Amino acid sequence: MSQPPPLFSPARDAAQRDRAALLPADANFLAPIVADTLLDRLSMVTRAFSRTLLIGAHDAALAEHLHATGTHLTLFEAGPRLAAATGAIVGEVDAIDLPLASFDLIVWPGGLEAVNDVPGALVRLRALLAPDGLLLGVFVGDGSLPRQRRAVMSEGVRPIARLHPQVDLASMGNLLQRTGFALPVVDVDALTVRYGDWFALVRDLRAAGLSSRLSPAPPPLTRDEVVRIAAAFAAQADPDGRIAETFRLIHFSGWAPHPDQPKPARRGSGSASLAEALKPKT
Repeated sequence: MSQPPPLFSPARDAAQRDRAALLPADANFLAPIVADTLLDRLSMVTRAFSRTLLIGAHDAALAEHLHATGTHLTLFEAGPRLAAATGAIVGEVDAIDLPLASFDLIVWPGGLEAVNDVPGALVRLRALLAPDGLLLGVFVGDGSLPRQRRAVMSEGVRPIARLHPQVDLASMGNLLQRTGFALPVVDVDALTVRYGDWFALVRDLRAAGLSSRLSPAPPPLTRDEVVRIAAAFAAQADPDGRIAETFRLIHFSGWAPHPDQPKPARRGSGSASLAEALKPKT
Protein backbone atom coordinates (compact mmCIF):
# COMPACT_ATOMS: atom_id res chain seq x y z
CA MET A 1 0.00 0.00 0.00
CA SER A 2 1.38 3.40 -0.96
CA GLN A 3 2.15 5.87 1.80
CA PRO A 4 0.29 9.21 1.86
CA PRO A 5 2.44 12.18 0.90
CA PRO A 6 4.03 14.02 3.83
CA LEU A 7 2.16 17.05 5.16
CA PHE A 8 5.37 19.05 5.65
CA SER A 9 8.41 19.36 3.44
CA PRO A 10 11.69 18.55 5.24
CA ALA A 11 13.58 20.34 2.48
CA ARG A 12 11.58 23.56 2.98
CA ASP A 13 12.02 23.29 6.75
CA ALA A 14 15.80 22.89 6.41
CA ALA A 15 16.06 25.79 3.95
CA GLN A 16 14.02 28.08 6.21
CA ARG A 17 16.16 27.24 9.22
CA ASP A 18 19.34 27.98 7.26
CA ARG A 19 17.95 31.31 6.00
CA ALA A 20 16.75 32.36 9.48
CA ALA A 21 20.22 31.65 10.88
CA LEU A 22 21.68 34.30 8.56
CA LEU A 23 19.59 37.05 10.15
CA PRO A 24 20.83 39.17 13.09
CA ALA A 25 20.68 37.38 16.45
CA ASP A 26 17.89 39.65 17.70
CA ALA A 27 15.66 39.14 14.64
CA ASN A 28 13.97 36.07 16.16
CA PHE A 29 12.09 37.59 19.10
CA LEU A 30 10.68 34.20 20.13
CA ALA A 31 14.04 32.49 20.69
CA PRO A 32 15.02 34.25 23.95
CA ILE A 33 11.46 33.95 25.30
CA VAL A 34 11.42 30.21 24.63
CA ALA A 35 14.92 29.77 26.04
CA ASP A 36 14.08 31.67 29.23
CA THR A 37 10.96 29.58 29.89
CA LEU A 38 12.79 26.31 29.26
CA LEU A 39 15.72 27.27 31.46
CA ASP A 40 13.36 28.44 34.19
CA ARG A 41 11.57 25.08 34.17
CA LEU A 42 14.86 23.23 34.06
CA SER A 43 16.08 25.16 37.11
CA MET A 44 13.23 23.64 39.13
CA VAL A 45 14.60 20.12 38.55
CA THR A 46 16.83 19.19 41.48
CA ARG A 47 19.26 16.94 39.67
CA ALA A 48 22.18 17.31 37.29
CA PHE A 49 22.22 16.01 33.72
CA SER A 50 25.57 14.82 32.42
CA ARG A 51 24.55 14.21 28.76
CA THR A 52 22.23 16.62 26.96
CA LEU A 53 20.79 16.64 23.43
CA LEU A 54 19.65 20.05 22.15
CA ILE A 55 17.35 19.80 19.12
CA GLY A 56 17.97 22.94 17.10
CA ALA A 57 21.20 24.91 16.83
CA HIS A 58 19.64 28.28 16.03
CA ASP A 59 19.93 29.74 19.55
CA ALA A 60 23.61 30.01 20.44
CA ALA A 61 22.81 31.62 23.80
CA LEU A 62 20.69 28.62 24.87
CA ALA A 63 23.42 26.20 23.77
CA GLU A 64 26.04 28.17 25.70
CA HIS A 65 23.90 28.22 28.85
CA LEU A 66 23.36 24.46 28.73
CA HIS A 67 27.06 23.86 28.07
CA ALA A 68 27.93 26.04 31.06
CA THR A 69 26.06 23.66 33.38
CA GLY A 70 28.85 21.13 32.81
CA THR A 71 26.81 18.76 30.70
CA HIS A 72 28.22 17.11 27.60
CA LEU A 73 26.14 18.87 24.93
CA THR A 74 25.19 17.36 21.56
CA LEU A 75 23.43 19.49 18.93
CA PHE A 76 20.96 18.12 16.38
CA GLU A 77 19.83 20.40 13.54
CA ALA A 78 17.68 20.11 10.39
CA GLY A 79 19.38 22.96 8.49
CA PRO A 80 22.54 21.56 6.87
CA ARG A 81 24.40 24.89 6.70
CA LEU A 82 23.52 25.75 10.28
CA ALA A 83 24.55 22.26 11.36
CA ALA A 84 27.90 22.60 9.61
CA ALA A 85 28.51 26.00 11.22
CA THR A 86 27.72 24.79 14.75
CA GLY A 87 29.09 21.24 14.68
CA ALA A 88 25.60 19.78 14.98
CA ILE A 89 24.40 16.42 13.73
CA VAL A 90 22.15 17.08 10.74
CA GLY A 91 18.79 15.34 10.32
CA GLU A 92 15.05 15.31 10.93
CA VAL A 93 13.71 14.58 14.42
CA ASP A 94 11.30 11.86 13.26
CA ALA A 95 14.25 10.04 11.66
CA ILE A 96 16.84 10.64 14.39
CA ASP A 97 19.21 7.68 14.73
CA LEU A 98 21.58 7.89 17.70
CA PRO A 99 22.63 5.31 20.32
CA LEU A 100 19.85 4.21 22.65
CA ALA A 101 19.76 5.54 26.22
CA SER A 102 22.61 7.94 25.44
CA PHE A 103 21.15 11.13 26.98
CA ASP A 104 19.89 12.19 30.40
CA LEU A 105 18.22 15.35 29.08
CA ILE A 106 16.70 16.30 25.71
CA VAL A 107 15.73 19.94 25.14
CA TRP A 108 13.51 20.76 22.15
CA PRO A 109 12.93 24.52 21.82
CA GLY A 110 10.44 24.59 18.96
CA GLY A 111 9.84 22.67 15.75
CA LEU A 112 7.38 19.96 16.79
CA GLU A 113 4.61 21.91 15.02
CA ALA A 114 6.14 20.99 11.62
CA VAL A 115 7.16 17.36 12.19
CA ASN A 116 5.44 14.86 9.90
CA ASP A 117 5.47 11.94 12.35
CA VAL A 118 5.11 13.41 15.84
CA PRO A 119 4.42 10.05 17.57
CA GLY A 120 7.40 8.53 15.76
CA ALA A 121 9.63 11.42 16.82
CA LEU A 122 8.55 11.07 20.46
CA VAL A 123 9.15 7.30 20.38
CA ARG A 124 12.67 7.89 19.06
CA LEU A 125 13.41 10.55 21.68
CA ARG A 126 12.06 8.31 24.42
CA ALA A 127 14.46 5.58 23.24
CA LEU A 128 17.39 8.02 23.37
CA LEU A 129 16.76 8.81 27.04
CA ALA A 130 18.44 6.83 29.78
CA PRO A 131 16.14 5.68 32.61
CA ASP A 132 14.93 8.72 34.56
CA GLY A 133 15.99 11.01 31.71
CA LEU A 134 13.94 14.12 30.94
CA LEU A 135 12.43 15.46 27.70
CA LEU A 136 11.67 19.19 27.93
CA GLY A 137 10.27 21.21 25.04
CA VAL A 138 7.98 23.90 23.70
CA PHE A 139 6.24 24.63 20.40
CA VAL A 140 3.75 27.06 18.88
CA GLY A 141 0.42 25.29 19.32
CA ASP A 142 -3.31 25.47 18.80
CA GLY A 143 -5.04 28.83 18.94
CA SER A 144 -1.96 30.68 17.71
CA LEU A 145 -2.17 33.48 15.12
CA PRO A 146 -5.99 33.78 15.07
CA ARG A 147 -6.00 37.16 13.29
CA GLN A 148 -3.54 35.94 10.67
CA ARG A 149 -5.76 32.93 10.04
CA ARG A 150 -8.88 35.05 9.64
CA ALA A 151 -7.09 37.42 7.28
CA VAL A 152 -5.81 34.62 5.04
CA MET A 153 -9.37 33.30 4.68
CA SER A 154 -10.80 36.69 3.69
CA GLU A 155 -12.91 37.18 0.57
CA GLY A 156 -10.93 37.33 -2.65
CA VAL A 157 -8.11 35.07 -1.40
CA ARG A 158 -7.97 31.63 -3.01
CA PRO A 159 -9.14 28.92 -0.56
CA ILE A 160 -5.84 27.04 -0.63
CA ALA A 161 -4.16 25.40 2.36
CA ARG A 162 -1.50 27.89 3.47
CA LEU A 163 -1.48 27.58 7.26
CA HIS A 164 -0.29 24.67 9.36
CA PRO A 165 -2.68 22.50 11.35
CA GLN A 166 -1.94 22.98 15.04
CA VAL A 167 -1.33 20.46 17.83
CA ASP A 168 -3.50 21.10 20.88
CA LEU A 169 -2.83 20.74 24.58
CA ALA A 170 -4.86 17.56 25.16
CA SER A 171 -3.41 15.80 22.11
CA MET A 172 0.13 16.50 23.27
CA GLY A 173 -0.56 15.08 26.72
CA ASN A 174 -2.05 11.94 25.18
CA LEU A 175 0.91 11.57 22.82
CA LEU A 176 3.41 11.69 25.67
CA GLN A 177 1.52 8.96 27.51
CA ARG A 178 1.09 6.79 24.41
CA THR A 179 4.79 6.99 23.54
CA GLY A 180 5.94 5.75 26.94
CA PHE A 181 6.80 8.88 28.92
CA ALA A 182 6.20 8.89 32.64
CA LEU A 183 4.90 11.86 34.65
CA PRO A 184 3.93 13.90 31.55
CA VAL A 185 3.18 17.59 32.05
CA VAL A 186 1.70 19.89 29.39
CA ASP A 187 0.72 23.53 29.85
CA VAL A 188 0.42 26.71 27.79
CA ASP A 189 1.59 30.32 27.90
CA ALA A 190 -0.25 32.86 25.74
CA LEU A 191 2.00 35.55 24.34
CA THR A 192 0.46 38.68 22.79
CA VAL A 193 2.48 40.73 20.30
CA ARG A 194 1.13 43.96 18.80
CA TYR A 195 1.91 44.80 15.18
CA GLY A 196 1.65 47.88 13.03
CA ASP A 197 0.74 45.84 9.95
CA TRP A 198 0.63 42.34 8.50
CA PHE A 199 4.07 42.67 6.90
CA ALA A 200 5.70 43.10 10.32
CA LEU A 201 4.09 39.83 11.44
CA VAL A 202 5.35 38.08 8.30
CA ARG A 203 8.90 39.27 9.01
CA ASP A 204 8.70 37.89 12.55
CA LEU A 205 7.38 34.54 11.34
CA ARG A 206 10.19 34.21 8.82
CA ALA A 207 12.83 35.17 11.37
CA ALA A 208 11.47 32.57 13.80
CA GLY A 209 11.38 29.86 11.12
CA LEU A 210 7.58 29.70 11.29
CA SER A 211 6.75 30.25 7.63
CA SER A 212 4.70 27.62 5.81
CA ARG A 213 6.47 24.31 5.33
CA LEU A 214 3.50 22.58 3.74
CA SER A 215 4.09 20.03 0.98
CA PRO A 216 3.53 20.73 -1.80
CA ALA A 217 4.20 24.44 -1.40
CA PRO A 218 1.07 26.53 -2.01
CA PRO A 219 1.21 28.84 -5.04
CA PRO A 220 2.57 32.32 -4.29
CA LEU A 221 0.07 34.98 -3.30
CA THR A 222 -0.91 37.38 -6.03
CA ARG A 223 -0.46 41.11 -5.49
CA ASP A 224 -4.23 41.47 -5.08
CA GLU A 225 -4.32 38.70 -2.47
CA VAL A 226 -1.50 40.34 -0.51
CA VAL A 227 -3.44 43.61 -0.47
CA ARG A 228 -6.63 41.86 0.69
CA ILE A 229 -4.88 39.90 3.46
CA ALA A 230 -3.07 43.00 4.72
CA ALA A 231 -6.34 44.95 4.75
CA ALA A 232 -8.22 42.16 6.54
CA PHE A 233 -5.45 41.95 9.15
CA ALA A 234 -5.47 45.73 9.67
CA ALA A 235 -9.27 45.69 10.06
CA GLN A 236 -8.79 43.77 13.34
CA ALA A 237 -6.76 46.58 14.91
CA ASP A 238 -7.29 48.00 18.38
CA PRO A 239 -8.35 51.67 18.71
CA ASP A 240 -4.69 52.75 18.62
CA GLY A 241 -4.28 51.18 15.18
CA ARG A 242 -2.11 48.24 16.24
CA ILE A 243 -3.14 44.61 15.81
CA ALA A 244 -2.70 42.22 18.73
CA GLU A 245 -1.65 38.75 17.58
CA THR A 246 -1.40 35.70 19.83
CA PHE A 247 1.26 33.01 20.04
CA ARG A 248 0.29 30.07 22.26
CA LEU A 249 3.45 28.37 23.50
CA ILE A 250 2.74 24.80 24.55
CA HIS A 251 5.30 23.48 27.05
CA PHE A 252 5.71 19.77 27.55
CA SER A 253 7.86 17.44 29.60
CA GLY A 254 8.07 13.73 30.27
CA TRP A 255 10.46 11.31 31.91
CA ALA A 256 11.88 8.00 30.80
CA PRO A 257 10.43 5.51 33.30
CA HIS A 258 12.51 4.48 36.31
CA PRO A 259 11.56 2.26 39.29
CA ASP A 260 12.24 5.04 41.80
CA GLN A 261 9.81 7.52 40.22
CA PRO A 262 6.55 8.27 42.06
CA LYS A 263 3.59 6.26 40.83
CA PRO A 264 -0.02 7.47 40.55
CA ALA A 265 -2.38 5.80 43.00
CA ARG A 266 -4.32 2.79 41.71
CA ARG A 267 -7.91 3.61 40.74
CA GLY A 268 -10.28 2.76 43.57
CA SER A 269 -7.55 2.66 46.20
CA GLY A 270 -8.64 5.87 47.97
CA SER A 271 -10.36 5.77 51.34
CA ALA A 272 -12.46 8.93 50.89
CA SER A 273 -15.61 9.19 48.77
CA LEU A 274 -15.70 11.94 46.12
CA ALA A 275 -19.50 11.92 46.26
CA GLU A 276 -19.40 12.56 50.00
CA ALA A 277 -16.82 15.32 49.60
CA LEU A 278 -19.00 17.11 47.03
CA LYS A 279 -22.15 17.07 49.17
CA PRO A 280 -23.25 20.55 50.33
CA LYS A 281 -22.29 21.33 53.90
CA THR A 282 -25.24 21.79 56.29
